[in-house]
This record gives sequence, C-alpha cells and structure tokens, in this order.
Amino acid sequence: MNTIVGGFHKTNNFNEIVLERRSVKVYEPEVKISREEMTEILAEASRAPSAINMQPWRFLVIDSAEGKEKLAPLASFNQTQTMTSSAVIAVFYDANNIDYIDEIFGKAVEHGYMSQDIMDMQLQQAKPYYANMSTSELRDVNLIDSGLVSMQIMLVARAHGYDTNPMAGYDKERIAEAFGLNKDRFQPVMLISIGKAAKEGYPSYRLPVETITTWA
Repeated sequence: MNTIVGGFHKTNNFNEIVLERRSVKVYEPEVKISREEMTEILAEASRAPSAINMQPWRFLVIDSAEGKEKLAPLASFNQTQTMTSSAVIAVFYDANNIDYIDEIFGKAVEHGYMSQDIMDMQLQQAKPYYANMSTSELRDVNLIDSGLVSMQIMLVARAHGYDTNPMAGYDKERIAEAFGLNKDRFQPVMLISIGKAAKEGYPSYRLPVETITTWA
C-alpha cells in the first residue's frame, strides 16, 4: 500500500523499497525530518538481527546546523550529502555492549519472549563466550551486526519516503570525540545521509547471480 504523508510517498511495496533504492548525493535542504519520525525510523531499523540479540549499534543523529558544521570538516569527501541532507546518522558499535546483556535477556523474560530457564542457560553460555573473545573477534561480530542495521536504516528510510547514501569517507579517528563520545568505547561503522532527493541517484550495474554464486 502506498500513502502520501507530509507530502512524501510512503510505501510498503517490497520491490519499490528494495529495487528502486539509490545512493543519493544531493538532497532538498529545506526538507526536515522531525525527531519523532526519525525515532520511528531508528526503532523500525533496530528490528535488524544481531548475534544473540546483543544489538551493539549506537546512533548519533546529526540534524542541526551546528552539528553539520561540526561534521563537515570530518566528512571532507562527502560535503554535499552532509550539508544538504535532512540529517546524517553516524552508526557506531558499542564495544561495551555486553553491559546490556542482563537487561536484554531479562526484558525478554518479562515480555514473555523466553522462559527464565532458557535465559539462565543462554546467559551461562554467552557471558563467558563474550568474556573470552579477543578484541578483533568482538570487532568482527559487532561490525557485521552494525552493517545489518545500517542496511535496514536505508530500507526503512525508503519506506518512509526518504533517500539515503552510506558513506565511509570521513575521519573515523576524530568523529566520536568531536561529538563528546568515548572513542575507545564507540567505534565508527559508517555515516548515512538521509533526506529527500533533489537529484535522482544513478542506477548501477550489478554482477549476475551466476558470477557471484556457487551452488553445493
């Protein structure tokens, strides 16, 4: 079903969301996304899967003029997207996300998603497993999970009638501290610009399934 909300085309048509998504470089700068709607987008995106549901992703939404001015020198290769978009979502992973394991599993029991016995068993396995993971192993797991939520943000944004562009060209060493975050704890994954396209994104060639797939 397609609807018009706030003048924008919202849809739950799967093919339209997935097959017509483009990476957009130039946005209509006068278009703003309310923090209420941005909260909806992030809540819907956060339904993405993660290893034992640990949800390591953390979002910094840069939607103010002051925030964009601070981001601009850190995103030197992506100035147009940064300054014309409604917002830039900086996706991080929380290296200390194990701190939330009791809350995550406890709330699952409270809401009836799992039994106390299952929770106890899983916690007995998960806590030592995470405690014994190397920094590089933990980083690999968290990057995979944060990549999943990042893609979901772009698809949910599309369903809300907005366009996006994932960006890796920014100062990953400085971005956390620039916005008052602990750089050792919050590790950058990517930036995602979001807004209403002023110029359509270009279609791109995709390798055929025969090239990228092996059957066994």
